[in-house]
Amino acid sequence: MISLSGSRLLPLGLSSNSPRRVGFSVPRKSGLDSRCSEQRNVVCGCMAPPTNLRSDGFSATRHNDPSKVGNFSIVREHKDDSDVLIECRDVHKSFGEKHILKGLSFKIRYGEAIGIIGPSGTGKSTVLKIIAGLLAPDKGEVFIRGRKRVGLISDEEISGLRIGLVFQSAALFDSLTVRENVGFLLYENSNMQEDKITELVTETLAAVGLKGVEDRMPSELSGGMKKRVALARSIIFDTTKDSIEPEVILYDEPTAGLDPIASTVVEDLIRSVHTKGEDALAKPGKIASYVVVTHQHSTIQRAVDRLIFLYEGKVVWEGMTHEFTSSANPIVRQFASGSLDGPIKY
Repeated sequence: MISLSGSRLLPLGLSSNSPRRVGFSVPRKSGLDSRCSEQRNVVCGCMAPPTNLRSDGFSATRHNDPSKVGNFSIVREHKDDSDVLIECRDVHKSFGEKHILKGLSFKIRYGEAIGIIGPSGTGKSTVLKIIAGLLAPDKGEVFIRGRKRVGLISDEEISGLRIGLVFQSAALFDSLTVRENVGFLLYENSNMQEDKITELVTETLAAVGLKGVEDRMPSELSGGMKKRVALARSIIFDTTKDSIEPEVILYDEPTAGLDPIASTVVEDLIRSVHTKGEDALAKPGKIASYVVVTHQHSTIQRAVDRLIFLYEGKVVWEGMTHEFTSSANPIVRQFASGSLDGPIKY
């Protein structure tokens, strides 16, 4: 399934720090051959046909006893699961003797803007890689549009939903221009004419607030600009297809290392490409749902609507963003206040 020739997969984030290296070979139709022949890490989209998608919002998820640190009984207020795009059910993951995820369960619904937060080392980035198909859980199940994924993304082909992972480091190809980075998928794996790809790249860059940078190299960009180029690469798609699947984008620490102003720009751009927003060209966003892993309070406030709090490898609290600072859960309260006193120890 990860053979990109003729596939419906979408490579988004490419990084030498990714835990899985995948080699592939596809026919070239641009001048990228000499600079892109090495093995690459590939983050792809997959999944099952969408049915009965709706965007009617969602209710906060509450826990019956917020005074306890252990497992919480979760009361879900949804009448049905017809709008669930992705579900993690009792997911466990260990690396050697270190147990990272210990029975994690949650759902991502159509139209949601979700933030995954929690102390460092609690498995937030690991969750994204499991959802994206770069890691397989040791135990538990991942469902994509109601269909169980078995193994990694290359183990079986499921169509109907694209999943993109935007890495914390932006993960641009240093040897390619901005145009070649953003249009990489289309140059490598589409039947679009090169001038059409160039036009679409320019339009997509403009949608994330970048103009006139197509011929620059990544080394000539600021940190915030690199993040925006990575975002443009994640949302570009082949416009010649008869139908375009809905897309879920996973952002791993998108504002890490940025100053407050650059962070605000990226946070607003994440909002703008969502189905409920408008991009920099004042066009409706096309991203069905997104998930942001973050430690930044500004990102929590500006970029997401619902929060999932992880602690010791489990979901210990879920709720709307405005409920975060007023939660009675001692773990959440300590994290929100930054206090040294509480259950979280370093």
